Amino acid sequence: MSRDIDYGNLMHQAMRGLIRTVLKDVQENGLPGAHHFFITFDTTHPDVQIADWLSQRYPEEMTVVMQHWYENLEVGEDGFSVTLNFGDAPEPVYIPYDAIQTFVDPSVEFGLRFEAAEEDDEEDEDDTAVEPPEAEDAEAGGQSKADIVSLDSFRK
Repeated sequence: MSRDIDYGNLMHQAMRGLIRTVLKDVQENGLPGAHHFFITFDTTHPDVQIADWLSQRYPEEMTVVMQHWYENLEVGEDGFSVTLNFGDAPEPVYIPYDAIQTFVDPSVEFGLRFEAAEEDDEEDEDDTAVEPPEAEDAEAGGQSKADIVSLDSFRK
């Protein structure tokens, strides 16, 4: 019986664990210095919990910003919940880690991108930078480029 080590999936698990560790630290100690996060996630994921009006406005994906105003950050084993400000309207959201598509901290030019398996053939191998997407949070400020860890080289 032949089996392969699924390095791509193992890398995804490790990167999601990194996000969980970072968010747990922020839950316990707050955001240090200029750190802030752009988090893009799949709004169609069955475990995502967002308001109906957000779901209608963002039927496929959404980017949220954790920077100046957020509260009630609760980091769990499978995902996290947080209340964010959408145009002066506080809304709770729940985002499972496996719904996250990108996680960017532009203050230190760090980012992770989770590639879907069917996108492998379409992605350029030299696509290692991403501009953080425009976010709902009006306090997001300017955008900068961030290095992205791509799993393309780990996949068959």
